[in-house]
Amino acid sequence: MVEKMRAMVLNRLAPIETRPLKMMSIDRPTIKGRKDLVLQIEACGVCRSNLHLIEGDWKKYGSPSSLPIVPGHEVVGVVKQVGSGVKSVKVGDRVGIQPLFSSCLQCEYCAAGRENLCENAEITGESVQGGYAEYISAVEDFVTPIPDNLDSEHAAPLFCPGITAYKAVKAGEPVTGKKVGIFGIGGVGHLAIQLAKMQGARVVAVSRTKKHLDLSKKLGADNVIVYQDSQAQFLKTLKKEEGLLDTAIVFAPSDRAIDSAIKSVKKGGTIVMGVLGSIADFPSFEEKIIKGSVIGTRKDMMDLVMLASSSGLKVVIETHKLEDANEVLAKLKKSQVEARAVLVP
Repeated sequence: MVEKMRAMVLNRLAPIETRPLKMMSIDRPTIKGRKDLVLQIEACGVCRSNLHLIEGDWKKYGSPSSLPIVPGHEVVGVVKQVGSGVKSVKVGDRVGIQPLFSSCLQCEYCAAGRENLCENAEITGESVQGGYAEYISAVEDFVTPIPDNLDSEHAAPLFCPGITAYKAVKAGEPVTGKKVGIFGIGGVGHLAIQLAKMQGARVVAVSRTKKHLDLSKKLGADNVIVYQDSQAQFLKTLKKEEGLLDTAIVFAPSDRAIDSAIKSVKKGGTIVMGVLGSIADFPSFEEKIIKGSVIGTRKDMMDLVMLASSSGLKVVIETHKLEDANEVLAKLKKSQVEARAVLVP
């Protein structure tokens, strides 16, 4: 008989206020392939992209690929079962899963170590069952060991906001003396501030909310600037206090914020897009560079976990019960989460 587990299951796409996630008893995952693992989940971060998926914003992108689905893609758990071909992981190990659940490992992107761009990648909590549950399946080649000095609740956000921030900051090429603006301070932005500071950059945090600007100061931002509806006023304040930026890294899910970020960068500067959005009027004659950035590779993930273990990277979290997922996502929608919310089964 298949064992059961508790999980928050999405059966229909709907506004989070209607509580579309339902606590259900469903089958536990089992070992199906030689390199499969089964983890008992200890923590799963709550991401704004989970909200987009649940409310149907990403249906046009094919996400989720099918219903019902268990969302959640930043997961830490303890290995409880291993397939017959597993060699590098054993029962009892604690590992993490990022949104990149697996890839083909054969295409040109995988061969070049850019498996996050694989056309046949599986995405945790979107094309395969995710982490709003007590157990989850995983693939040996795509899990990352967690050092003993990182607890599961603080480690879980490394596997989405952490890797997203790490990859985006790396794309911005921060160096000592370079001026980097972080647009959107929350689960991702609060980590990007610290990662850019570690590279010696001068960091300017941009947000609408006082609590996020206060958090930015605590985490080492050199300056904070309130994002205003009046773009002209925002740019005037930025130029007065900082001048134009060398790099802008955008995590705010707003086309207007993206446009403001582009205008905040000097000629020849770089804008890194860590969100989906539209660009209406790009000043091509200013030779600015726009880079997209999406999650990260397996090497990126390992490098980030090692950095977090050795550097004192501060992951700011609040923890909630698994059954409170609807309420937590509603708070996130209203920007009432300081940095990252984490569900604990």
